[in-house]
Amino acid sequence: MSGQFDGDGAVVSEPTQKAPGRSATADVRVSFRRWLVKNVRNPYVVFTSLVQPVIFFVLFVEVFGAVSGDALSQAFDSNISYVTYLSPAIIIMSTLSSAATSGIGLVDDMEEGMFEKVLVSPMNRSAMFLGKLLSEVARIVVQTMIILLLGYLLLTLKTGSSPGQYVRTGIPGILGIVLITVLFGGAFMAYSNIVALVSRDQEATIMFSNLLTFPLMFVSSAFLPLDVLPGWINAIATVNPITYGVDSVRAIMLGRDVMTVLDVTAFGGLWSTVIPGITVLTGFNLILGTVAVRLLRRAARAEVQ
Repeated sequence: MSGQFDGDGAVVSEPTQKAPGRSATADVRVSFRRWLVKNVRNPYVVFTSLVQPVIFFVLFVEVFGAVSGDALSQAFDSNISYVTYLSPAIIIMSTLSSAATSGIGLVDDMEEGMFEKVLVSPMNRSAMFLGKLLSEVARIVVQTMIILLLGYLLLTLKTGSSPGQYVRTGIPGILGIVLITVLFGGAFMAYSNIVALVSRDQEATIMFSNLLTFPLMFVSSAFLPLDVLPGWINAIATVNPITYGVDSVRAIMLGRDVMTVLDVTAFGGLWSTVIPGITVLTGFNLILGTVAVRLLRRAARAEVQ
């Protein structure tokens, strides 16, 4: 490789070949560690990913739990604690918070000039962005497990329930919940990076991400059954990806079909919720992911030139 180095040791001229002895796996590992450390050192990211969901969980349980009994009785024929009903909403909301911050680090790199330096380094570009994605996936997995543990503790304190009454599908169900949250997060990571690549401004990325994502939580099945909400909310919920994420996680936790926006009975039981939910979320990932990749390639070409 030919080129010059700046004072920080970053390559500032275009490489002519791949550095000897380096593999794509090593590049992914380097990028993963860099983004993981970068996220951990950002207080805004830590708060929105870990602290904020815990605060919301406790507040919603105390505020809505007292008035949700009748609504849950109308929607379900069995006695379901509001803690159990709310847990999927908090899991998806925390995933949404993490995904919405995905573009912030990208904007930071652009503003600091690091984006251009990395692009002209011998690091594999695909590995570079895969490492970024994996660091965000790791964050989503950790916070999902924290919320599941917190939900179980809250349920135990309030009702004395056993773990099997919280996640009724057991260990396989917990793994399924994690997979769905990762799939759900992927769509909004792509959206956040689209906003970042278009605006190239940190404040705009935060504003537009939150402007769309958090109102969508309240026009979905997240906090109350859609049967007790106004008709216009039902209409929006049908095309709202949050509805499918929440319903899929809720179906796994309750071990039953809870889909309210689509009438699907072909798969039976909880699969009549989970399979349509995964299908819709996969579609959002493909659409938004394609747009994000194209914008990223365009930005990469512009930076290198």
